[in-house]
Amino acid sequence: MRITINGEAKELAGAGGSLTVDELLAQLALPGDRVAVEINGVVVRRADRAKRAIVDGDVLEIVTLVGGG
Repeated sequence: MRITINGEAKELAGAGGSLTVDELLAQLALPGDRVAVEINGVVVRRADRAKRAIVDGDVLEIVTLVGGG
């Protein structure tokens, strides 16, 4: 499956044609509670990540949230 993450093309082998946002975040070793995810211009709510499928050709923006003052 071929997707774009933050402007960079990625080839995901063994994904079986689709995977969920939560599965992708786990593959990328990103903390799900500290990122915002947008797919094809639409923000994916944290509550929907386990069921929102990512498919070939999707364009994602993943932003890591940081705190500070």
